[in-house]
Amino acid sequence: MPAIPIIMPQLGESIAEANIIGFLVKPGDVVEAGQDLIEVETNKANMTVTSPCGGRIEKLTAQLNESYPVGATLGRIETSQEEVARLGLDVSAPVKPGDTDRLARGNGSASRVQPTVRGLPVPANAAGASYLSPRLKARMTELGLSAADLAGVAGSGAAGRVTVEDFEKFIAHLERQKTSQASTMRVAVADAMRRSWTRPIAHVGMPVCLDPLFAYRKIARPKPGPALCALRALAVALAENSAPAGRLVGSKIVHPSAIDIGFAVEAEDGVLVPVLRNVDKRPLKDLIAPYNQLVELARARKLPPDATGGSIATVTNFGTFGLEWATPIPLPEQTLVLGMGAARHAPIWDSVKHQFVPIMEANLTLSFDHRVLDGGAAGRLLQHVADLMSKPELL
Repeated sequence: MPAIPIIMPQLGESIAEANIIGFLVKPGDVVEAGQDLIEVETNKANMTVTSPCGGRIEKLTAQLNESYPVGATLGRIETSQEEVARLGLDVSAPVKPGDTDRLARGNGSASRVQPTVRGLPVPANAAGASYLSPRLKARMTELGLSAADLAGVAGSGAAGRVTVEDFEKFIAHLERQKTSQASTMRVAVADAMRRSWTRPIAHVGMPVCLDPLFAYRKIARPKPGPALCALRALAVALAENSAPAGRLVGSKIVHPSAIDIGFAVEAEDGVLVPVLRNVDKRPLKDLIAPYNQLVELARARKLPPDATGGSIATVTNFGTFGLEWATPIPLPEQTLVLGMGAARHAPIWDSVKHQFVPIMEANLTLSFDHRVLDGGAAGRLLQHVADLMSKPELL
């Protein structure tokens, strides 16, 4: 019978290896495709290696408490020719142990599955730089590049790893293209988003009626904007329960010591996030002047040091671009970002008049670190923010 290797999979963008901490099956066991076989531990989490196919465990070559790189063979599964064909391997002849070894290394005689969709923006087998050799890391450091820059590179090394030769070909190709120098701010934003995206980010959203806010603006002096109203509402909600804005560090959630909220301001070739301090202790009317001042300073890129950093959440008004819906990403040091879309007319059912009536509404979105917050808690927080915004005179 043909044998298929059990391969250490890519367990995360920056994971190069994992430690074996337990076996869930033993040689001779019959398994199904997708069944958990081996427990492994990375520097981020405990995960499992699953079976690539149905069959019988022939052997487990991995050792307990030993670390193995991505692409390493951990054992073999005896399977049927039908399963081999389903995996896209050459079934014209039985797959021999030597063939499976070469297949695991990515350079065997057994054929790879060919993509059926053409015209993909990157090669179908471009796994990116899952493992970086010291030599490759040194070369990338020399050029000021990170693993994210190699996301579209198809590696020719073992298990699809990007080799130094692949990297040099990639650089030579770039040098033949038209390029322009990214600004310092653009590079900083890119680095922040790269670090943010290492976490599992989730999103919830709902519409909020803006009629009460617009009515309040007609009599208020000075007039608060919708984004500032949302910012104050978020601060009040987090003052009542700061856990949703906590940061997960190891096995502990670190609660914020102050309700300092940032807000996104578009600046030249990037975004700045000035911060309003102790927003929960300052009424809405007292926030208008400092908010407007910080907006102008941010646009001029003259924010003072004490007006940046240290915020626990950010509010972004993507409605200023005419967008009704978006899913912004929290900053690396934050768990939450509250987004607000463009106001628009919408019908709503009036149970008294028994007819639809027009209102002004906008979408609110909450993007959050799913390790700290679940969908239900995020939904309740967003609903509370919407309720507070419906009573701007109390903010």
